[in-house]
Amino acid sequence: MAHPAQSGGAARANAALLADELTAAESAAATVPPILRHLLRSDYNSVFSDEIIARVRGMFLDVASQLIIALAEAAGQAEPEAWSHKAADELAHVLADNSALLEHCHSLALEWQWTERLAQRRALDPVLAPMLQARMGSDDPQVSAAAMNLLAAQARFCQNQRRMRLPLAELPSDLFHIALVTMRSFAGCESPADVYALTAERSIRSRFDEARGRLGLMGRVLEAMGEKIEDALNLDQAGIALFLSALARASGQTREAIVMGTTDNQLLRLALALRASGLSSEAAAAQALALHPDGVLPAGFDTLERAAAAALLANAANVP
Repeated sequence: MAHPAQSGGAARANAALLADELTAAESAAATVPPILRHLLRSDYNSVFSDEIIARVRGMFLDVASQLIIALAEAAGQAEPEAWSHKAADELAHVLADNSALLEHCHSLALEWQWTERLAQRRALDPVLAPMLQARMGSDDPQVSAAAMNLLAAQARFCQNQRRMRLPLAELPSDLFHIALVTMRSFAGCESPADVYALTAERSIRSRFDEARGRLGLMGRVLEAMGEKIEDALNLDQAGIALFLSALARASGQTREAIVMGTTDNQLLRLALALRASGLSSEAAAAQALALHPDGVLPAGFDTLERAAAAALLANAANVP
């Protein structure tokens, strides 16, 4: 639907109102990491969803267990799992002190919550989305193979989330590096612990390939789509996982920020990201409301230009 052109003053007024609302949403989002970190160390979890807290805690404990087992194997221990039972909880707390790791695990827990919710609400298959199925049937063997690899990776993600696990191989490379540096610091710099830590790190790194992880595979699929990446901004066609990655890629935001933008009090940020990605205001609103059917976007969004939406997001991100 066409909208009448706004005067410069009216456009600025609308942008100011949207900016105020976005600032309030950003302030609320900024409180999440410190609160989440506190809850992970506490037994009083009523402020946040018990399920989310348990899942994030489980992922940190799983990452820590993998690192401790690698240390034990490097030290030649006969029962490395026994070391894990003793030390993994302490290392998990240390890992959770890193905001980037914390935000990533939180985003995965939220994504899984959406995966289950949308399977019930919109009958979206957690593993095989229509777009992925179509690409699996492509005549191009590379397109088909990439889609099949992603299908397998998404199936593993679902299984791991049900078990509250996070394989080291599924971490983005920067977070993988942080985890290993944290392990070495945890082990200490005195011999022979430092030697064991270095040996364990080399062993873990030798098996890591970011491109083979789920997020890396989604990046390859989206890159192959080229200008058709907008097709992946259709939730019902792409499924929640590919939708989130496509929106992050198209809007220039991190995937963690996009996932946070799907939460209940972040509807405006989600809609702005969709608009900044190139969708029309109507299409952006429709996709945002697919996640939040009872939500209401503020007046003025329907006339907001793509560049203005991108500017609002950029300005909000720069607010201390």
